[in-house]
Amino acid sequence: DVGEVYSRLLDHRPVIQGEIRYFVKEFEEKRGLRELRVLENLKNTIFDANERVLPKCEQAMQDNLSETFKRLQAANAMIHRLQERECEARKLQADKMMAREEKCIAHWEEFMREQQNKRAEVDEEHRKAMERLKEQYSEMEKELAKYASF
Repeated sequence: DVGEVYSRLLDHRPVIQGEIRYFVKEFEEKRGLRELRVLENLKNTIFDANERVLPKCEQAMQDNLSETFKRLQAANAMIHRLQERECEARKLQADKMMAREEKCIAHWEEFMREQQNKRAEVDEEHRKAMERLKEQYSEMEKELAKYASF
């Protein structure tokens, strides 16, 4: 009897286990229904997206993509023309620079020829002046030799 009294008064395990089972059962049922509703809402959202939103997006993308492609082609053509103009301008500038350089080289060569001619003239004048001075000094030496014999 004492064991039975003890188990009825002090051993609460069977009652607690029953309460736990009841709580778990209620929790799983409510959670299951809530998850079922969430899954149903997700299914409806996905179906709506597949049936209505996705085709609209695809059509808008196709329309905008073709327009964008046309604009890109136009921009590409403009850039190509700009590049050609820039290339022509660079070539023209390079040609002008070459012409200036050739003109400068020709001017320099002419200047150097003039300097050579002037140098030759100065050398000739110097040579003639040296000959005159030699003649003058040789005459002076002859004159001096006349007076030195006295």
